[in-house]
Amino acid sequence: MRRPRSIVLAAAMAAGLVGAVIPGVANAGLTSDAAAAVDCPFTNTVCLFEGTNYSGTRFTVSVPGPSQACVSLVDHGWGDRARSAYNTGSQSAALFANDDCVGGPYQLAGNTGIPDLGSFSPESVWVP
Repeated sequence: MRRPRSIVLAAAMAAGLVGAVIPGVANAGLTSDAAAAVDCPFTNTVCLFEGTNYSGTRFTVSVPGPSQACVSLVDHGWGDRARSAYNTGSQSAALFANDDCVGGPYQLAGNTGIPDLGSFSPESVWVP
């Protein structure tokens, strides 16, 4: 059953799922994983970055407790913006090319990142 986007978004905002958009620090000279660790120092959080190799402005998404949620990146002005992603949680998250977490997911394994999403442009993210 698909929930209306406004309900999911309202629930996500009320639960503190959607984090702030924060300019990233300079990552020159760091390996990809080291750069992500610098710019995504949170626990159980998916960090999306405007640039490859975890650079540029960062958008964070997390779920408190044992909850799971689909977060629309379009609703937060982040549709088609993410070029790299890092998941600090132990469970896999998923990025979707469509809004409302529909279609084939782009897997983001736990405790790992994707330094370059290539031509993939996420419109939503499923956070465990």
